[in-house]
Amino acid sequence: MAETSARPNVPPLRRAAFAAAGSPYFSTVLALMAVVVILSNIGASKGVTFGPIVTDGGFFLFPLAYILGDVVSEVYGFRVARRAIATTFLLAAFASLCFWIVIALPAAEWYDGQAALERTLGPVWQIVAASLAGFVVGQTLNSLVLVKMKERFGEKGLIARLMSSTGVGEFADTLIFCAIAAPVIGIADLPTFANYVLVGFLYKTAVEFALVPGTTAVIRWFKGREPSYGAAKDAAAAEA
Repeated sequence: MAETSARPNVPPLRRAAFAAAGSPYFSTVLALMAVVVILSNIGASKGVTFGPIVTDGGFFLFPLAYILGDVVSEVYGFRVARRAIATTFLLAAFASLCFWIVIALPAAEWYDGQAALERTLGPVWQIVAASLAGFVVGQTLNSLVLVKMKERFGEKGLIARLMSSTGVGEFADTLIFCAIAAPVIGIADLPTFANYVLVGFLYKTAVEFALVPGTTAVIRWFKGREPSYGAAKDAAAAEA
């Protein structure tokens, strides 16, 4: 009793509740993550400009991967999030391998799209390398920050942990991705590269911040429908 009363304001650890990953809800989110990352890799092979703003063709898709990553981390925990990240990594790498095989296959005499196919999908493996390196580091940091904050403060502060984890994960992801992808899409000078990194980070972060109300609503929807989440929440409350 004396030890407990000596630290009355220290929030207890291990108050976080997480659902089991065996339900159809998790598999649906995992499939969406993989599709979003694969399509982002293809779109990112095209450099895009809006006036002075420099970005790539996957700019509107990739933030969705982080939103889905937030759902997995918040509802299912860090261990399951790592599995989702690894699975998405392998599926994106497999897609890149398939593109390489398709390009390498001998074209039929009547097929006149080989050059366009090579131009469109040829650089994708380099974009995939950039995307996957950034994705693994960024998503891991994003998930780690979110889960650690949840373990510290329990169910409270969802918006704060979503925004904090986004800032950390997106910065690491954007810097790594841009450093590898910039030469592929034709960025060769430092000012344009800095523009590319800054715009990418600010855009992705701003999109995720703007969608925080929607993300929290989706997370609450999942928590209310995952059969094992309620029991885990009750157990965590009893432990606290």
